[in-house]
Amino acid sequence: MTNQIRANSVLPARREDITLHTADGLTLVGELARPESGEPVATLICLHPLPTHGGMMDSHVFRKAAWRLPALAGVAVLRFNTRGTSSVRGTSEGEFSSGVDERFDVAAAIEYAEFHDLPNVWLIGWSFGTDLTLMHGLDPAVTGAILLSPPLRFSQPDHLAAWAAGGKPLTALVPEFDDYLRPAEAESRFAEIPQAEVVGVPGAKHLWVGDAEKVLDEIVRRVAPDVPVPLPRTWDGPIESGDTNAYADRTVAAFADVPVPKPLAD
Repeated sequence: MTNQIRANSVLPARREDITLHTADGLTLVGELARPESGEPVATLICLHPLPTHGGMMDSHVFRKAAWRLPALAGVAVLRFNTRGTSSVRGTSEGEFSSGVDERFDVAAAIEYAEFHDLPNVWLIGWSFGTDLTLMHGLDPAVTGAILLSPPLRFSQPDHLAAWAAGGKPLTALVPEFDDYLRPAEAESRFAEIPQAEVVGVPGAKHLWVGDAEKVLDEIVRRVAPDVPVPLPRTWDGPIESGDTNAYADRTVAAFADVPVPKPLAD
């Protein structure tokens, strides 16, 4: 039976709750979703938006990635809550640190992927998660990175210079109507990274509401180039429905009027 893939569709995968252990002694909660059979062709480590604005491992693009990409693209998806962040999965220990101590969180996720022999590791940062990617994600174990709605709020020019020198692939997906950084400015800001690809997405906004499918297609196009895109919008196998009610009040939009914290001094 052919089913339409909807926002709450959960396709088959091997899913397990995981815990990450940071070098400064914290335990972080997360989940790893792998293809139901065979080895993944790539691994996504998802770095979520600002937890002070409702960001978490279940923010909708990452939730849909975990629910779909193992089956549709053979990609493993590792999601976790950074320090002090809560979701249905639970609350990670520690407190929000404006991108400073989160360096330990990023390192713990990369280390987990390495230890478990997850292949072809890509960082997928969204909003605050793009700053974490640029600041702390340039690791030998990382193949490259994809940035969703990068505000370039916490990251500094020296972080961009490091990525330029490192030469790793870097793609920025920038909404046409982003609240913080729009395509023309993004082209200018990322110009110092020769290998950076800036992709403007017409009609899209910072939260990617209604555009998750476009985002997933662009991610797969880069991390698993042998997989045809656009990805299927229907599924001919077993399909389940996830409970999205649990996330209704945890969107970034619900916190749109909350002042954005400034970076902490090192």
